[in-house]
Amino acid sequence: MSERRPAASPSDGVVLLHGISRTARSFRRMELALDDAGFATLNLDYDSRRKPLDALAEDIHPALDRFAHSLDGAVHFVCHSMGGLLARVYLAQHRPARLGRVVMLGTPNGGSEIADRLKNLAAYRAFFGPAGQQLVTRRDAATSALLPAIDYPTGVIAGNRSIYPITSIGLPRPHDGRVSVANTRLDGMADHIVIRTSHPWLVRNRDAIAQTIAFLHDGQFAKTR
Repeated sequence: MSERRPAASPSDGVVLLHGISRTARSFRRMELALDDAGFATLNLDYDSRRKPLDALAEDIHPALDRFAHSLDGAVHFVCHSMGGLLARVYLAQHRPARLGRVVMLGTPNGGSEIADRLKNLAAYRAFFGPAGQQLVTRRDAATSALLPAIDYPTGVIAGNRSIYPITSIGLPRPHDGRVSVANTRLDGMADHIVIRTSHPWLVRNRDAIAQTIAFLHDGQFAKTR
């Protein structure tokens, strides 16, 4: 976990939530760009492969609550992949009083077709743990209850390139190698954009970073030609 503040403390802050099997280091380039844009940042590590989403939400709450209360302004969220689902669960349970905007990058809001195919394999279950079982497209009632309809401004960034020629076979096109563009969409979202990059590189892609900052500032993505 890293928490950064510019010399002149800004009023708004951003919580970064990485994806499953990743770490806060994956968000390092995004974190530095947000710092340069004038936001305080909290880049959280969490044990993504060991617990289900509701337990992970409780794990991140103490640090996130302290961060939110330290700000004079709003707390925003920037999330990669499953981190977006974790943010949705967290905000349903512990919504900050001054919630700002949420950006999701490659989040399987409609579930992951790859998780559908692999969920019963012992190796998948052992590696991705309980949360990996919650990434499927057909969610059980308990998981669906954790993810109610959103009522906060959310922008979704999807990728449309793959670096996984084998495991992405059968994914509905376009996709980023892990999640179809269609399944990144979320009812009630404020904006949606597709970037020419793959799932793991969404957090490092220059355009994705610029669009993330644009949405945090303006509530919409910058228009591209």
